[in-house]
Amino acid sequence: MFTKDEKNSSESETIIGPSVQVEGNFNGEGNIIVEGQVSGSLKTKGDLRIGTNAKIKADIEARNIFNAGEIRGSTVIAKDKIELTKTAKVNSNVKASVISIEAGAIINGKVNMSQEAAEESQPLELQDKKEKNNRK
Repeated sequence: MFTKDEKNSSESETIIGPSVQVEGNFNGEGNIIVEGQVSGSLKTKGDLRIGTNAKIKADIEARNIFNAGEIRGSTVIAKDKIELTKTAKVNSNVKASVISIEAGAIINGKVNMSQEAAEESQPLELQDKKEKNNRK
């Protein structure tokens, strides 16, 4: 699990409970815990925790991702780290700086682990700004 520091403990958390189904684009600033179902897209600047019985059919972006459930989508992006437990099932391409995979976890998709992978996955408007600044 992720270590808690003072910054993380002060961030707000959104909890999607086991009986909750969310459809559409879900965007957040703080930490998100998913125990239910999400379809569409799921983005947060904070950490994302996916419970054992959670099912996500979405593209995902978060700072850190802890997955014990099931993910189906085209891309899962962790800006820093993704951890997959033995119960995790991922049917998606995965990008992160650090990837931790427990024995028993399943990944079907391309895995890109590097600092560049996380930087490349920044929103296009940030990439454009960096390119413009580099040209000056």
